[in-house]
Amino acid sequence: MESPQIKRIIEAALLAASHPLTLPQLAALFDEFDMPAPDQLAGAIEALQADCAERGVELVEVASGYRYQVRQDVHAHVGKLWAERPSRYSRALLETLALIAYRQPITRAEIESIRGVAVSTNIVRTLEERDWVRVVGHRDLPGKPALLGTTRQFLDYFKLKSLDELPTLSEIHDLEEVERQFAFDEAIPVAPLVSPADESDDDLAGTSTHTPDSSPLHPAESELEQATEPPETAA
Repeated sequence: MESPQIKRIIEAALLAASHPLTLPQLAALFDEFDMPAPDQLAGAIEALQADCAERGVELVEVASGYRYQVRQDVHAHVGKLWAERPSRYSRALLETLALIAYRQPITRAEIESIRGVAVSTNIVRTLEERDWVRVVGHRDLPGKPALLGTTRQFLDYFKLKSLDELPTLSEIHDLEEVERQFAFDEAIPVAPLVSPADESDDDLAGTSTHTPDSSPLHPAESELEQATEPPETAA
């Protein structure tokens, strides 16, 4: 099969798919006798990425494969197509997510020991419902506490191919620094740190619906919302 046709098929598949596609999944689109070589597939991907250089969308690789997404510089305009309010998260949730991302696998008790406050049940539930966090095992201790780790969807949401792409702890100082590094799509209202007596199961600062990932050209999601301090020193 000629390269232009391979390119057209891949482009159409990526636009039609509701999720990222890997190279093997793209290769499976072709008949056995027409299946392009790996270098042809890679070349088609590179050509499509080059075609997007001056467009409002870009073709990127995330943990689950390749996908088209709205470019950061036009997302504020395109985002007006969706009426939902942006998700809002408490500082406690962001700190918990940061600890899991950087210290995984980690137990809930270990998170509480580092933060110095109890972890709200709703915080863990919300992270699991968003499919950012899952139980990856159990610690060999009395009670077999669950070990928490991040998921492939966590990487996809924050446009990462692997955990190696997370900023180093030395690069993270506060939320403003993280916003500059990740160029947030939306402002995230963050509640002040709470005392042990104040934190409760209602410590989610009014989460609401967000732009669905099922859109073939969904906007680039907001980047990793880290805690204000590195996990080693988080209050």
